[in-house]
Amino acid sequence: VQLQACGGGLVQAGGSLRLSCAASGRTFSSYAMGWFRQAPGKEREIVAAINWSGGETYYADSVKGRFTISRDNAKNTVYLQMNSLKPEDTAVYFCAVNARNRVVRGSGAYDYWGQGTLVTVSS
Repeated sequence: VQLQACGGGLVQAGGSLRLSCAASGRTFSSYAMGWFRQAPGKEREIVAAINWSGGETYYADSVKGRFTISRDNAKNTVYLQMNSLKPEDTAVYFCAVNARNRVVRGSGAYDYWGQGTLVTVSS
C-alpha cells in the first residue's frame, strides 16, 4: 500500500484546511485509516482515525469539534477537514493504514505510512 498525503499549507489561526490521503491498492476499503501529526521536538500523536465503513471514528481530545475525518472508498481517499485551526495545530500530518481495520490510537498499530504534509498555523 502506498499513501500520498496532500493539502497542507500556511493558514492563519481560525482558518481551515482539508488534507487528503490517496491510497493505492484494491483493498483500501477494508482498512482503517488514521491521521497523525508530529510537531518539532514532540512525539507523533494520533489526531483521528476511521474504520473501513466510516461508521466508527476516533478523535484526540485536542481536535474534537474542530476536525472531521471522512473517507471515500470509491476514490481510495481519506480526508481530514480541519476548522478553527490554532497555532498549536502546527505539525507535519501523516496518514496511515491499519490493515486489521482497527480504530486505535497507537502509531505502532499502523502498517503503512504516507510521507507527511506540513500544516503551519500562524497567530
